[in-house]
Amino acid sequence: MTEFLLSRLLLDRSSRSLVRCPPDIGNGEKVISCSICEKRPPKRFCPAKGEKICAVCCGREREVTIDCPADCAHLLTAHRYEAEHRKAIPAEEFPYRDIQVRPDFVYEHWDVIGGLAAVLLRFQVQNKELGDQAAVSAIEALAETYRTLGTGIYYERPPDMSLARALYGQMAQFLGEFRKEQIARTGFASLKDSEVFQLLVFLLRIARQETNGRPRSRAFLSFLATRFPVPADEAKQASRIIVP
Repeated sequence: MTEFLLSRLLLDRSSRSLVRCPPDIGNGEKVISCSICEKRPPKRFCPAKGEKICAVCCGREREVTIDCPADCAHLLTAHRYEAEHRKAIPAEEFPYRDIQVRPDFVYEHWDVIGGLAAVLLRFQVQNKELGDQAAVSAIEALAETYRTLGTGIYYERPPDMSLARALYGQMAQFLGEFRKEQIARTGFASLKDSEVFQLLVFLLRIARQETNGRPRSRAFLSFLATRFPVPADEAKQASRIIVP
């Protein structure tokens, strides 16, 4: 009986000490947990949050709930890994899979592709919240517009999302001005509606290949930026203009 009471007393003392002593204090220093999960120790600095978070939350919430900046080292590493392990686009998800776009045709009209990429990137400089989803939505809507124009029918349906609609308008404006310059230079517009449609399909396929599908992904836009970088002076000037 005495042994039982003694063991019970020791157990009570242990329980009380555990209750009184903060669980995160061991050697006199407070142990900080990840601000997202509040469970694991923070190991990686997150520039979007301005503090360290754990590796698990970094991988799980990256470009989902965390609006990662394009120059984040962990984001760049993740994008490289995704590119190295990328799988082919499933046939049912391949944009306009019945349309053939010849490589030589794309190279022949590379100035149009470069111009559209420049519009996308300048728009992103003006609107930091632009992501792959809005960009793809704008390209899809514009491709559909030119698909119908190629058949002799005019049907235009800009995206519902305001940001994508504004981008749609700027891309359409670029194509219209490009044609006007062709007419002024040669006397006629050599770029047909059906050809514009093919170029937009090509750009759409690149977007589908490069984006990772996460809600806040900018992988496609980052891909464009490495191939069509906006000059520093233009980027500085464009950043002062915000599209409504």
